[in-house]
Amino acid sequence: MISPSSRLRPLQAAVLALFFLGAIVLITAIRRAGPAYPTTSPPRPAADTPAVRTPALPAAPTARTDTRAAFAPPTAASLPDTAFGKTVRQGEQIFLHTPQKAPQFAGNNLNCASCHLDAGRRPDSAPMWAAYVLYPAYRAKNGHVNTLAERLQGCFRFSMNGKPPAADDPVLIALQTYMFWLAGNAPTGVPLKGQGYPKLPPPPRKADYLRGSQVYAQNCAVCHGEHGQGQKNGAHWVFPALWGPDSFNWGAGMHQIKNAAGFIKVNMPLGRGGLLSDQEAWDVAYFMNAHERPQDPRYTESVARTRAKYHDSEDSLYGIEINGHLLGSAAPPSGGKLAQGAGR
Repeated sequence: MISPSSRLRPLQAAVLALFFLGAIVLITAIRRAGPAYPTTSPPRPAADTPAVRTPALPAAPTARTDTRAAFAPPTAASLPDTAFGKTVRQGEQIFLHTPQKAPQFAGNNLNCASCHLDAGRRPDSAPMWAAYVLYPAYRAKNGHVNTLAERLQGCFRFSMNGKPPAADDPVLIALQTYMFWLAGNAPTGVPLKGQGYPKLPPPPRKADYLRGSQVYAQNCAVCHGEHGQGQKNGAHWVFPALWGPDSFNWGAGMHQIKNAAGFIKVNMPLGRGGLLSDQEAWDVAYFMNAHERPQDPRYTESVARTRAKYHDSEDSLYGIEINGHLLGSAAPPSGGKLAQGAGR
């Protein structure tokens, strides 16, 4: 006779088997579905699945990556044939032919375009479209906020070694109108890509006069002359003087070695910018600025005092002895042709 308990054993075994089978199925499903909330970082999707591919992040900028906004100025062909366009053209002509179009303010034979290439359009040669949108601005050079007109007055006083026009002079009005037109549609107050001169990293070796003289002889003298005097075709100056009485004076920004090195690296030799190494650019900038040029119009009592007040920087060789000569001690008078004319 079969007892009741013996009859239940097969049934219990079947129930237990079904229970364990269900548990296994449930655990497998949970593992496949993943946890209800991530306990660590979520699983990374397969890299080759287009639907879930993560967009690549932009590369982190390096020390020399220019992340500023890009801008393209209008071409000369797009100048408007209007009364406004007439003033723009006047500004362009002053910019290209400064001694001829503004002789009452230019003390040398440089043009604005000597340092701001392609009529002020070229990036990395302090283009006018990039400068226009940044003024008014504070300048450490004179310790206060400068309007654009005052900034241009400084260019005439230092880079042109001349006399600053009045703020309402037609010359300044035309130049500002030209700059406004070049900067059309550019964002105001935003440093644009190509603004100013490039800032080179410090040279591997300290800038050197002798090495710079060799770079100059091989790459620069053919245009600017053996003695930096520039070159002209008849009465027309083709290449500007880099030092001497007809160049920019000791107050101009280009006398600072870092500015000259950045400009030279990207823009010189003309049409072959980038040919020189950073070291060569530093060396030739040092060589160029280790020569006399017209006196700083802010000259105060002595070279030593003037250096202490305006040139106390490694970027300026004013008041430094080079090859036995104290730079600034034999500088031609500031004012150039204008000073000569006033003395007659």
